[in-house]
Amino acid sequence: MKSAFLIAAPTSGSGKTTIARGLMALFTQKGYRVQPFKCGPDYIDTKFHKAVCGRPSINLDTFMTTPEHVRNLFEHYGKGADVCIVEGMMGLFDGYERDKGSSAEIASILQLPVILVVDAKSAAYSMAPLLQGFINFRKDVHIAGVIFNKVGSSRHFEMLRQVCDDLQITCFGYLPKNSSLEQGSRYLGLDFSEKTENEELINLIESHIDWKSICSSLVRERRTVSPKATDCASEGDGLKVSCALNAESFSFIYQEIIDSFASVSFFDPEKDIPSLEGIDLLYLPGGYPEKHVEALVRNEACRKAIRDYAEQGGRIIAECGGMMYLCEKIITDEGEYPMCGVLPYAITARKADRKLSLGYRRFILDGKEYRGHEFHYTQFVETPESVTQVYNAKGEPVATPVFRYKNVLASYTHLYQI
Repeated sequence: MKSAFLIAAPTSGSGKTTIARGLMALFTQKGYRVQPFKCGPDYIDTKFHKAVCGRPSINLDTFMTTPEHVRNLFEHYGKGADVCIVEGMMGLFDGYERDKGSSAEIASILQLPVILVVDAKSAAYSMAPLLQGFINFRKDVHIAGVIFNKVGSSRHFEMLRQVCDDLQITCFGYLPKNSSLEQGSRYLGLDFSEKTENEELINLIESHIDWKSICSSLVRERRTVSPKATDCASEGDGLKVSCALNAESFSFIYQEIIDSFASVSFFDPEKDIPSLEGIDLLYLPGGYPEKHVEALVRNEACRKAIRDYAEQGGRIIAECGGMMYLCEKIITDEGEYPMCGVLPYAITARKADRKLSLGYRRFILDGKEYRGHEFHYTQFVETPESVTQVYNAKGEPVATPVFRYKNVLASYTHLYQI
């Protein structure tokens, strides 16, 4: 890799996703091979990354895996790229426990320079103490420069540039205030089949941000990579896997998990009938099946094939949306829709029943520790019994159930170990 950096911000909502996606799109348009990464367990931003870069985005997470594994992932997937861009999460130092698991920790592990995206709306020289604090807070985190967002005018930008001059920190430019670039709060129901319009954003970045300096100055030395980048993420080596995958209803997949399998065949539960003979594992990832219940109901042959496979002792791992698909039915405001019927539970996706469940999860089953992430609004109609206690990142018990039926393992948790 020739250039590598991490894009972070003091707080969520500062514009790091907009600028990260814009830089990825601009560099790709200029002919660079761009490898995207995302700090944390996010499965939405990674899809935008892939859409603009044409390469799967890789999650870097120190709760679900180890620092050594993070380094190996970065080197493995960054190999052959001209530019590696890592999008941070939340505020730079926000982790699951103080700054543990934060974007700052990822930057330190990988020794990546950080570009800080700062929302400059309604502020000028008051940015000085804010930036000084971030620059000096941790010596192992190098703030290489700043991009200001939501800048009101060229005069406003000159005032902000003076801040950087006084602090002797590089100012890479700014984005002007533009309501069309502000993304609203993301509900789990985003339609990834729609192409995101990037042309306006690319033009703004090319006009107002010194992208050439970013590319030429933020260079990281290549390091030695272990022979296998996914050893501690999965026990999938040698497995023949059939995986449910489409644009939305089953789409939350960690690419490195898929890459660890010996072979993978994909099918779309909305329209395909899977061939499950000779496989070692049926993998049903998360997504938004509640948005596509009618299509899932129409494909009765697929639901029967999966139900028969489970009853015959086939091994299944089902996460969140995949677990919902295995249940008896999904209830929406429009009605009740039968699913596979492997698990005897009903899931409600009615608006009145929406409740956010969010956070890291870990549990032990049959002597093995599983780690992952939970993020959903749907709920069980009646709380079922779990085969094990699930805990959050701080070790506190949570009510998330885990199911074991024959060789089926199912939960709302998106697992990082298979």
